[in-house]
Amino acid sequence: MTPAPPPADDASDEALIQRVAGGHEDALRELHRRHARLLYALGHRMLRQREDVETCVQDAFMNAWRHAARFDPSRASVKTWLVSIAHHRFLQELRDRPDTALELEDWDAPVAAPDPLGRILAGRAVQALDPSQRELVELAYYRGHSHSELAALTGLPVGTVKSRLRAALDRMRRHLSGKAQPDPSTAPDALEGGEHP
Repeated sequence: MTPAPPPADDASDEALIQRVAGGHEDALRELHRRHARLLYALGHRMLRQREDVETCVQDAFMNAWRHAARFDPSRASVKTWLVSIAHHRFLQELRDRPDTALELEDWDAPVAAPDPLGRILAGRAVQALDPSQRELVELAYYRGHSHSELAALTGLPVGTVKSRLRAALDRMRRHLSGKAQPDPSTAPDALEGGEHP
């Protein structure tokens, strides 16, 4: 006879996600109780608007419900997995907004773009980045996240976040100056190859 599973509030996150994959709503409710506050905090930081945050957090938990069977504990904790799902949903919400283009600021010495043309050019330079670089730039410069917050959001080491941001800025500067060819010494792959998380 198979022993009954422990009550949801006594189970580990990993056990709960397995139960969610089996269709147990009480397990999803417990994960929501444990982690929704963090997701709401991240959402408020990124979106500012309460209704949008609530919608996105609920969407994130529904995505977790639908895809719980795909969770791989060797790749991330349940908490990190939920943050990742919510983070992508928040970014989707930002991209769907018509008014999210803000001035690009330099990471080390913030300077607002001086005019609308500067904002347009900065936006084009951001679009020239690869998706992972673009995501970091959007979170850092458009949403104001610190290096440590970016590391928590993406699951990357702080050193990797810093080097990827610098590589992205170098690429944007080359794009804005008309030098489209990447410098191999500042390419993301070259930088990441020498890093140790």
